[in-house]
Amino acid sequence: MSKVIVGMSGGVDSSVAALLLQRGGASVAGLFMQNWEEEDGSPCRADEDRKDAVAVCAKLGIPLYLRNFASEYRERVFAHFLAEYARGRTPNPDVLCNREIKFGVFLEHARKLGADAVATGHYARVAEVDGRFRLLRALDREKDQSYFLHAIDQRALAMTRFPLGELAKPEVRRIAAEAGLPTSNKKDSTGICFIGERDFRSFLSRYLPAQPGEMRTPEGVTVGEHAGVFYYTLGQRGGLGIGGRRGAAEEPWYVVGKDVDANVLHVAQGNANRWLSADRLAGSAPAWIDGEAPAQSFRCSAMVRYRQSPQPCRVIADGGQVHVAFDDPQRAIAPGQSVVFFDGDVCLGGAVIDRSNAAFGDWRDEDERRLAHA
Repeated sequence: MSKVIVGMSGGVDSSVAALLLQRGGASVAGLFMQNWEEEDGSPCRADEDRKDAVAVCAKLGIPLYLRNFASEYRERVFAHFLAEYARGRTPNPDVLCNREIKFGVFLEHARKLGADAVATGHYARVAEVDGRFRLLRALDREKDQSYFLHAIDQRALAMTRFPLGELAKPEVRRIAAEAGLPTSNKKDSTGICFIGERDFRSFLSRYLPAQPGEMRTPEGVTVGEHAGVFYYTLGQRGGLGIGGRRGAAEEPWYVVGKDVDANVLHVAQGNANRWLSADRLAGSAPAWIDGEAPAQSFRCSAMVRYRQSPQPCRVIADGGQVHVAFDDPQRAIAPGQSVVFFDGDVCLGGAVIDRSNAAFGDWRDEDERRLAHA
């Protein structure tokens, strides 16, 4: 009988993952990861989640290990998160957390506890083909989380199970309710885990103090004042505070560019404004599921944000760089986010977005030459 340690988050998904593995005959144990501690020692959401994980494991009659990975999280994930925001970029901590913590530190602890495999409540699938492991999209496209898992390597995938990969979320809740699991109706967590329900700007200002500056149109007209360029992301509409202007259109305003050095936030009107549109991007720090890119030049589809439908594109992989040419323009490609590549249901890997050929994308002649001559 194989021993599987499930990363118990205190939510319904990991609860059902543990239940299904137990029903499948595995020897199951849970491990609750506390990845965040408030600096002032005040309570955080982890306290509630830990209690729910304890209750679920008691209901299932399985042991639960408690581990504190807060120091590893601050060093490997949160420090990078702050550094990226300080550069005016929009990082995705979930991608790094999966690679460094959930399928890094957690996996190593599970090994020491004698686990043959680990499992989580992620919506994704793993398949072995000719001795290599593939990361596949979940059947429930609305919940598919392969985008966040693209940086996991072969060693981690070989030990990982995703019991929910072929289930829809309503079915997961039904299974939890019928089994009497205390998390069956628990609300899904959203947003960045260490921020929780708090106001994002207030949280970030504790580490990156506000530096107000001008909001300008692409034509250089000042239309307002921002609270600090770090607090905004490309394509953002809410929170700009730009009222109606005499002689201007009624359309809403959007963030289209950030100049950290000049402390200027660029804004433009209209959801379809040309300043947010790009069909080229350059990225770095690629992570390939198979250990290397499928080829130096290949066609596939790609996502530049979670829950976007994969878009047809051509990719040039050159060592630590990738260049991507989309068949159709994409909206609000944000530096610091991930571009993730797919061949049908198979996730090939991804990279961190550095720039695009949007108006404020810092696109370079060298980028265009690489795409043109590859």
